[in-house]
This record gives sequence, C-alpha cells and structure tokens, in this order.
Amino acid sequence: MRNKILVTGGNGRFAKVLKKRNNLLNLKFLSKKEMNILNIKSIEKCITKHKPKILIHTAGLSRPMQEHEINISKSIDLNIIGTANIVKACEKHNIKLIYFSTCYVYDGIKGNFNETDPVKPINNYALSKLGGESSVLMYKNSLVLRIQMTEKPFFHKKAFTNLFSNYIFHDEMADILPKLLNSFGIINVGGKLQSIYNFAKQHNTKIIKDKCINKKIPLKQTMNLSKLKKILN
Repeated sequence: MRNKILVTGGNGRFAKVLKKRNNLLNLKFLSKKEMNILNIKSIEKCITKHKPKILIHTAGLSRPMQEHEINISKSIDLNIIGTANIVKACEKHNIKLIYFSTCYVYDGIKGNFNETDPVKPINNYALSKLGGESSVLMYKNSLVLRIQMTEKPFFHKKAFTNLFSNYIFHDEMADILPKLLNSFGIINVGGKLQSIYNFAKQHNTKIIKDKCINKKIPLKQTMNLSKLKKILN
C-alpha cells in the first residue's frame, strides 16, 4: 500500500490541478472545513484520522498581493501562524512536511539565486512566506520548495517585459512533485529563465506588453535550478 499523503489547501488552484494528475501518489486533499490550519484540534483530528507519512502544505494566502499590505493580520494568521501549527503537529507525529514557499523571499536584485543565498523579502507577502519557512526549517524532517508557478493558460491580459523569472505552470509542478518527496532542506523549483512576457506569449500570442513599476515586486526573481536538475536527472 502506498503511503498516504495529506494536502492542505485542497480547494486551491494548484490542488485542483494535482487532483487531476493524482495517479502516482496516494493523496488526500483537505479543504479548510476538513482541516483548519488555525485550529490545532482540527489539525490533530485530521492527522489521527488519516495517519499520513507525508503532509504537503499548500494552504495559505497568496493573491491578491495587496491583501498582505492592507490586511496584515490575515497574512500573519494564514501564512505564519497556520504554518507553525502544521509544523508542530508534524513534529509531534513525526510526519514529513513539504512546504510550498516562493521565490519572493529573495530580494530580486541580482537574480540567479541559490538556495544558500541570503533572503531579503521586499513585500509583506514574501515576509509572510519567509515566516512560514522559518518554522518549517526548525523541523529537520521537512522540505521547503521555493516555487515560481502559475495557472495555465496565463490568466493576465498583460505581462511584464522587465520582470524575469523561472515560471512554470501548475501541471508541470504536479509532474515534478513526486520526484521531490524524498528530499530535505530547500529546493528552488521553476523552469526556463525568461521575462514574464516571453513566458506568457508562448501560450497566448495576444498577450499585451507591460512594464512593472511597482517597487515592491522583485524584478529579477530568477533562481539557480542546479539542485533541482540534479534531483530530476
């Protein structure tokens, strides 16, 4: 029998894609109603019921980015406190924890960031995800994935020409995930280094060019993927 893996944020954008490709892993997707990450008793109840070997933590607050600036309490609760609650439960029951973080924890100045490079968030979203990372990394039976992924097709009508990244689509991440389950520490996860515009136009020739002028968005989000490639190969 394959080991059971719990997935928080079971109704989220990535989870919906992962559900359709759930043929390699024994995944159980948990909605907020089934597991409230702000309620320790709710987390304990789920873990006791399902007895997982691994927990993939995708629940949290991402978009809209501005929400993290205007609703700090919500950002702290969902991305920092909720994640810390998950870590404590996993540590108690010796469950492998895989945390979905973001490339935004890097400052976005030099680009090509290694996993060992210093982190310096420049917006509240990144700070909240780094807060989650901090608790996860205190627990050695864990893996932090700093990911750049988005929906397919690209959902914006415009795309930045001056913002560079390693974006991949959710379905690509779903294919990569099974190969990372036995890893620990931190892994940068993404695709080809290119501008957001070049990434988007491959699937939408009508995408409109735009320029990012928001100083709270890192322009060079590119990550060094050597560690990821070594694992996948």
